[in-house]
Amino acid sequence: MTLLQLNFLNKHFGAVAALDGVHLTATSGSRTAIVGPSGCGKTTLLRLIAGFETPDAGEILLDGHRIADADAQVPAHLRNIGIVAQDGCLFPHLSVVDNIGFGLKAERAVKLARASELLDMVGLDQAMLARKPDQLSGGQQQRVALARALARKPRLMLLDEPFSALDTGLRAATRKAVTEVLSTAGITTILVTHDQGEALAFADQLAVMRGGRFVQVGHPREVYERPVDAATAVFLGEAVLLPAVVTAGRAQTPLGVLAVEDLEFRGQTTVLLRPEQISVRRVEGGEGDGVITDLVFGGSTCNVCLTLGGTEAFSFRIDVPSRDIRSAGDRVAIGVDGPAHIFP
Repeated sequence: MTLLQLNFLNKHFGAVAALDGVHLTATSGSRTAIVGPSGCGKTTLLRLIAGFETPDAGEILLDGHRIADADAQVPAHLRNIGIVAQDGCLFPHLSVVDNIGFGLKAERAVKLARASELLDMVGLDQAMLARKPDQLSGGQQQRVALARALARKPRLMLLDEPFSALDTGLRAATRKAVTEVLSTAGITTILVTHDQGEALAFADQLAVMRGGRFVQVGHPREVYERPVDAATAVFLGEAVLLPAVVTAGRAQTPLGVLAVEDLEFRGQTTVLLRPEQISVRRVEGGEGDGVITDLVFGGSTCNVCLTLGGTEAFSFRIDVPSRDIRSAGDRVAIGVDGPAHIFP
């Protein structure tokens, strides 16, 4: 069942088109991640859904009811939408229990019971109920912010870069905890993030935004493995882009002949390989498919520049396990697992 539907939303700030015909649907209980470069319109879209901005054109439907269009909109406080921002936005002068219960119209005992229940849900100790925000770590503050957003049992949760200020390890742990809480509660969620890995791990629907539009929407694995264009491929992760001539399901490339999934395409194009499809093995003597012309050691992996031989040299960079790669100048054999993706 569709909970949220965005129909051809437009929003301008002066001469700048922040959103240009955005269309999106999210089913009940689903998790959608929106990714894209800075300035592409992600936060503007969340602000329209939350009710902080009014669309110039198009409409927003929540549970089948129109909550915003160019002529009228339901006020933000009546939409029953929760939102967690990048810094949590906790009230510094209030305790955890008062932050969580801030929007509840109930007696103190009821607020305390609800705050206690939500603190358990987000994995925090009951002893924190009396603390102020400055007595909490960054990850704890974000969990309290989530608990506050959950207190009024929202139909929809909006997460605007909620983990970006956290350290790497804490970020992963907090994201996992938040995902579990939202999944258990069955709350439809929209996440905006600059972290592609975070989006891929969090969502069951991924929307890639560029220039105020969604250039591709789909299951995260589908979008990652079969991006609509090279710009989307590169944005979502490491990508090896190879010039190719394709005939009958085979692509002639600088890496040799590669299989492709499209058996109908004929002609010159670009094909995509993801780094996990490529294996690199050091070889002795003058054998091998190419040579490492630059190497940056990074612990478990090395970022290397591989230059292939042939009549026209072709180079690309890739992260490879460092156990067998020693230095620039090493000759390597290169293997490819699985078909390449064609950009028609």
